[in-house]
Amino acid sequence: MESRSLGRQGLVVSEIGLGCMGMSEFYGQGDAAESVAVIHRALDAGVTLLDTADMYGPFTNEMLVGEAVAGRRDGVVVATKFGNERAPDGARLGINGRPEYVRSACEASLTRLGLDHIDLYYQHRVDRSVPIEDTIGAMAELVARGKVRYIGLSEASAATIRRAHAVHPISALQTEYSLWSRECEDEVLPTVRELGIGFVSYSPLGRGFLTGRFSGGAELAENDFRRRDPRFVGDNLEHNLAIVAAVEELASAKGCTPAQLALAWVLSRGEDVVPIPGTKRLSYLDDNLGAAGIALGDDDLALLEARIPKGVTAGDRYADMSSIDS
Repeated sequence: MESRSLGRQGLVVSEIGLGCMGMSEFYGQGDAAESVAVIHRALDAGVTLLDTADMYGPFTNEMLVGEAVAGRRDGVVVATKFGNERAPDGARLGINGRPEYVRSACEASLTRLGLDHIDLYYQHRVDRSVPIEDTIGAMAELVARGKVRYIGLSEASAATIRRAHAVHPISALQTEYSLWSRECEDEVLPTVRELGIGFVSYSPLGRGFLTGRFSGGAELAENDFRRRDPRFVGDNLEHNLAIVAAVEELASAKGCTPAQLALAWVLSRGEDVVPIPGTKRLSYLDDNLGAAGIALGDDDLALLEARIPKGVTAGDRYADMSSIDS
């Protein structure tokens, strides 16, 4: 497992991280013991970046990650997020970027994680009712107090990123990026590269769709949010299955799995891009990490571009895109 730098402030992580969200919510029933085993296997394999958020569970995912890293803190970069405010019963309370909330959310996350500092702290979604300068100012105070080492943004527009970076250096921008989600290439990716900000790609496997394991909603648990994902239903599903077929065909020719091909493509986007595929199963983890050994040449990339061109995917990324800063 090689390393990559996120930003210019000294943050270095493994080239592939681990998204922990699905261990606690959104993708059907999880198993805490197996999830901890997955995290331990990832750490043993050289993964150093673990990604969570306070709203996953809600709250329980941070506790799970905290349990998994207890006694193994050295060298582990724990990233968590605030801003998607939820009640203990799971009710969604909206997006909150008020400075006082930033401070209280950080303290709560530190307690759940069992840590004395957060390595990478993201604003999960931009609160358009609060000037970004105020939110980032509060995050900068956390850095000054030693509560946070590096700060990041998630799903922020190019204009917001510029304003935030002017207040305090942003080390990482996290946004969905994969073979079927390339919207960030228009403005966001060029902006973070201009400013020297690292890019963390979440859902690099298209929420599992690009692995070829799904043909529709029937395989998904009743509480799996992908049953309502616009790309997984109706005519969009039928259209998008052709993308998966192309990935499967090209992966077979390359001698790797579809998941490995999709992740290798994200890794090929640049040394400043770090994918964080999520899984709660040991077998899928091993498959994903195998992508680090897949080299895509110019001919491979040209063929992928020809078969899966930018913009080919049908359907929005979320059923409700209103929370995405644009």
